[in-house]
Amino acid sequence: MLSWDDYDATANATRSSGEFAARILPEEQDANAPAVAPRERQFAAEDAAATRSTLEETPSPAVEATLTLDPAWRDEGPSTVEPVLAPTPPVRAVALPKPPPVTTAKAPVDRLDGAVPSASVETVTRPVDTAATTVAEPNPAIQEAVAARLDHDSEMQESQRVTVDQKRMINCRADLNQLVPFKYDWAWQKYLDGCANHWMPQEINMTADVSLWKSDDGLSADERVIVKRSLGFFSTADSLVANNLVLSVYRLITNPECRQYLLRQAFEEAIHTHAYQYCIESLGMDEGEIFNMYHEVPTVAHKASWALKYTRELADPNFQTGTVENDKALLKNLIAYYCVLEGIFFYCGFTQILSMGRRNKMTGTSEQFQYILRDESMHVNFGIDVINQIKLENPHLWDEEMQDLATSMILEGTELETRYARDTMPRGVLGMNANTMAEYLQFIANRRLAQIGLTEQFPGVKNPFPWMSEIMDLKKEKNFFETRVTEYQTGGALSWD
Repeated sequence: MLSWDDYDATANATRSSGEFAARILPEEQDANAPAVAPRERQFAAEDAAATRSTLEETPSPAVEATLTLDPAWRDEGPSTVEPVLAPTPPVRAVALPKPPPVTTAKAPVDRLDGAVPSASVETVTRPVDTAATTVAEPNPAIQEAVAARLDHDSEMQESQRVTVDQKRMINCRADLNQLVPFKYDWAWQKYLDGCANHWMPQEINMTADVSLWKSDDGLSADERVIVKRSLGFFSTADSLVANNLVLSVYRLITNPECRQYLLRQAFEEAIHTHAYQYCIESLGMDEGEIFNMYHEVPTVAHKASWALKYTRELADPNFQTGTVENDKALLKNLIAYYCVLEGIFFYCGFTQILSMGRRNKMTGTSEQFQYILRDESMHVNFGIDVINQIKLENPHLWDEEMQDLATSMILEGTELETRYARDTMPRGVLGMNANTMAEYLQFIANRRLAQIGLTEQFPGVKNPFPWMSEIMDLKKEKNFFETRVTEYQTGGALSWD
């Protein structure tokens, strides 16, 4: 019979090449047998491993020892291996022979690579505890309770199927993991439209922008301020939106098809942040200066801080909807981010950069912004639909106080964006000035108020930039992708006609 030391030495020799090759035990070898095929060697290796496992699991009646080897010892040279005694498993009362006294001995240890180790491992023998040990039986009452609970859960899962009538935008108790049947087809369609219009920043050629930005007379000082401020605000604004979606809104919206779109929107916000970073890097701007504008430039910082105050309460992990106060807090958050941050704060910068593109300046950056504007317009439309659906399902939330608050929020956002326009355009530039931009922002504010059922606050105001209708067409925001000139697909190019 092959002893453990002989077998271990055999196994060590087989590993000397760095591979675990199979070995046939000496008594099983046939000198006249043909060469062992690779698959047979694999089977032999498995048998050998099983044999070794059996040897380890069958200690002598009087001795039980286990060695824990440092994995690095096999590859990195000699090391001292400390013996670790395996705990004796509980056994029932068994009569064992009287064990011999405890002894210790130094035994040489063969390295797996065949080298002679510089240290030996001390093998410790100890008697097995012969005291009778009783295995504790599980408590029958606990077993019955666990079985009953599992049977109940199984029955509940089998008996409950989600119906359309059970679905709600907030405070829904139906299973959120069941996407269908759809209740809000518009949410699923927006998800499909967003996926169909996927794009990536690297697809857009920035060569002309780099050349123009580095030339001394390519852009005026006012135009350079506009580019920097736009990238400074947007590079962090989309991160604010994404964080609000992921940390606050997603878990509080209790409709699976709307959640599906929210996941798509969060990904698009990441793409937008990537696009701004791509522009900043391509143009060789000071990244520290640009990314810190939302801290250091007052008109940029005021917009960011205004939005953040509506996120703090909802970002608390303990915040839950279900009360009038908390449901209104969620509604305020949605108005702040969809109607104001994405619906108003973005429009001055977008108009300025897109105006550059019309004049064949910074065309790569302008194209990035036009793709982003398409996504943001859909975000705004989705958010407004969600707000209106919450109002429809929870009319008690849309009381006079809430309507007055929503109106004030939109007017505050309009004022902050007007201040930003005056800061970035102290003089006329790109065929516009601060006064025409203020009028344009009032036009957009009226649009946002009307979309959520509120009274327009700037009666009679007109759009001073009719060319913007071809790019973002505020009158047809819900049909953005019906027009081929503004429609885009992955890798597509946009027309600046």
